[in-house]
Amino acid sequence: MNYQLRREVDEVWEKCLQVIKANISEQSFKTWFEPIVPFRLDGKTLTIQVPSQFFYEWLEENYIHVLRRALDFAIGREGQLEYSIIVDTGTDRQPPIKVHVPTTNSPVAAEARQKAASEPRKPAPPPVRGIDTTELDLFLNANYSFDNYIEGDCNRLARSAGMAVAQRPGVTSFNPLLIYGGVGLGKTHLVQAIGNHIKGHFGDKSVLYVSSEKFTNQFINAIKNNTLQDFTDFYMRVDTLILDDVQFLSGKEKTQDTFFHIFNHLHQSGRQIIMTSDRRPSELQGLQDRLLSRFKWGLTADLQQPDLETRIAIIQRKLQAEGIYIEASVIEYVAHSVNTNVRELEGVIISLMAQASLVRRDIDLELAKNVLKNIVSTEEKEVNIDTIQDIVSDFYDVTIADLKSKSRKKELVFPRQVAMYFAKELTDLSLKSIGYHFGGRDHSTVIHAVQTISDLMEQDEAVKEALQKIRSNFG
Repeated sequence: MNYQLRREVDEVWEKCLQVIKANISEQSFKTWFEPIVPFRLDGKTLTIQVPSQFFYEWLEENYIHVLRRALDFAIGREGQLEYSIIVDTGTDRQPPIKVHVPTTNSPVAAEARQKAASEPRKPAPPPVRGIDTTELDLFLNANYSFDNYIEGDCNRLARSAGMAVAQRPGVTSFNPLLIYGGVGLGKTHLVQAIGNHIKGHFGDKSVLYVSSEKFTNQFINAIKNNTLQDFTDFYMRVDTLILDDVQFLSGKEKTQDTFFHIFNHLHQSGRQIIMTSDRRPSELQGLQDRLLSRFKWGLTADLQQPDLETRIAIIQRKLQAEGIYIEASVIEYVAHSVNTNVRELEGVIISLMAQASLVRRDIDLELAKNVLKNIVSTEEKEVNIDTIQDIVSDFYDVTIADLKSKSRKKELVFPRQVAMYFAKELTDLSLKSIGYHFGGRDHSTVIHAVQTISDLMEQDEAVKEALQKIRSNFG
């Protein structure tokens, strides 16, 4: 290539890099774009040289939109990108073998990728340059931190262990660290907070967060493209590996085999391994015994449903972050009404803010009740505490205020007990929360009410028939 053409391609690539630098972190730039060499400019088609097939696939999967913006800026909307992939590093006497691949999903591109995968290869391509000393911020969400992860009895052990790992990755006995719990309890938030802390305090350590599904798909593509060594080398050079939803490796024997070797290498090298699961290791089905035994080498910590105090703190923190104030009574009502998981609780708060904005009114108790009526439900029936109180009060011709009052009149006590009975049966509310919705009564009052109605149903046919009629109104 003559001097003029060399200068043109360098200038175009330098313009591309200006856009790329503005859209990704400095460390990601060093890892994925500094190794790239501008190769050729043919009209409006720019060819860049990348060190391996795996490198090319990662760029296409994770940075294609950034590259598109860069081409628009440097060449224009008609600009096209082509990769020159080194599939054989060559020798002193034989030059490297390269394959050109356009950056589209067209049949031509698919054929080119197949050609790259089937090209005769000698030594394996070089590992991704800088991976062992360069921090990877791939897939880490900067919004997840320990500062906005509310601590409570439900997550104290897991959070404390996570902080210890974040402060001394690979050094504590919590390696691996396995966090398990149901949907929406904050597993991903916690492990990403660990990753972000390491990323912010250990600039020389690489952090990689990846879902089990993505790990599996990369593994399959590596087999298909004959780049399994690249894939394994890449993961073995990570300082902190965070694998989310490890239960999805179930039944995938080949993927498990590869992860087993990666796990062993990282652990023996003093690298930190963090995983999440929707259940404890002893309940994971379809995973190899040798993997399960290694999961138990470190610490297994569970996340439980948040208690009332933690739910209130979560709501307050969310509102504070949004700069919104609502009365404590409304916060308490929402916290008592939603006790399933953090994700649903945050969804209710977002819905409240959206409704308040749409109808241009403050978030008060009435708005909270209307929003919850459309969101909170049991798995089987859309029944909430307000529905129960409405139906029971209508049936016995009393007011909802009567059900919540301190009155001990017989004509009010019985309907109140019936409503408590159905609240216990048809909702997921705790005894404490049910008592709150009936004038702030304690859990022992609710237990007594439920037991009283249960006994009467067995002893009094009229009571049993009345409750069957009430039940039919719940749909």
